[in-house]
Amino acid sequence: MFNFFNKKNKITDISWLGIDMHSHILPGIDDGSPDIATSVRFVKSLSELGFEQLIATPHILKELYPNTLESISKAKIDLQIALNQANITTKLNAGAEYMVDQDFTLDQDLCPLDQKHLLIEMSYLSESPGISQTIFDVSIKGYHPVLAHPERYTFYFKDKSRLKRFKEKGCLLQLNLLSVLGYYGKDVKQLAELLLKEKMYDFAGTDLHHDKHLTALTESVQSGRLFDLIGSYGFKNQEIFG
Repeated sequence: MFNFFNKKNKITDISWLGIDMHSHILPGIDDGSPDIATSVRFVKSLSELGFEQLIATPHILKELYPNTLESISKAKIDLQIALNQANITTKLNAGAEYMVDQDFTLDQDLCPLDQKHLLIEMSYLSESPGISQTIFDVSIKGYHPVLAHPERYTFYFKDKSRLKRFKEKGCLLQLNLLSVLGYYGKDVKQLAELLLKEKMYDFAGTDLHHDKHLTALTESVQSGRLFDLIGSYGFKNQEIFG
């Protein structure tokens, strides 16, 4: 039974979000979990915080992480076997996080978050050339594009008008939970707060890579701080992926 309330009546779990739709918990295929033992520990910890389902989203970036449907599926199966052996029943699914660069193509076997949503990202330093066309092309392919952590793109700090145009074109936006805690810096936190205020986010995810992320997330959830900040926002994680 989750500890929904502490002595000060704070909500100290994350069942209000329920589904983590962005994490790097598959073992050994990107800059996230390095091995199965770490992956099992991450899943166990996230489950104890109140997540009922995890959608792993390893990077697909040709030069660094040339993952494919096959490599992701194998890592997911390996992790699922280990979770079964550890009697961890948290539901595990897998998609991918696609870097929109010169190597990105829709002419491949895709790894969407589900049957309808494809997670994409850009460099933190400069907007991907043709990103608007990519958003259109993903839609034509039959998917809803989901832009990962827009608050972390430095080129939108002073001008969020592009993000509004992306939304108008049908692109959905995903918040990194740690952004609102100031984990990535003041500018990221401020843009996240502004996008939250204007109701531009659709989903939220941990973007969990390593223990530092997990420690910050755990403290913010168990203290009730994360719920106080965004627990009443109305993210669509459970509505869409549940």
